[in-house]
Amino acid sequence: MNHPKQPGQGRSNKKNLQDLPQIPDKVYFTIGEVSGLCLVKPHVLRYWEQEFPQLKPIKRRGNRRYYQRNEINLVRRIKSLLYEHGFTIDGARAKLNSDNETVSEAINNVNTAKLVKKILIQLESMLSDLERG
Repeated sequence: MNHPKQPGQGRSNKKNLQDLPQIPDKVYFTIGEVSGLCLVKPHVLRYWEQEFPQLKPIKRRGNRRYYQRNEINLVRRIKSLLYEHGFTIDGARAKLNSDNETVSEAINNVNTAKLVKKILIQLESMLSDLERG
């Protein structure tokens, strides 16, 4: 009899994010290096590229993949969502999209606040000029 898998069950042999190797200080990483840094097999990384539009390594010379640090962090995030938090592929994709929207909203809020502050300074300057006559 099959029982539904609860979040966090199964795949217990997977390491947590804090247990993963430190990312070396370099710009580009091969799929083999990323596999070792994230403890995810290369075929899984290639599959995730198809499922997560955010994951787009640079392809050069004979379609060889080169990942950058931000993509390694994204792979680690995807792995955490799937293996540690029990998300499905669709659920993890939706979570990453909502996280990206939240960051975009925060950036927009900061930019709006800066614009409001600039306008306020200009208005105070105009008011000061009017008071001086």
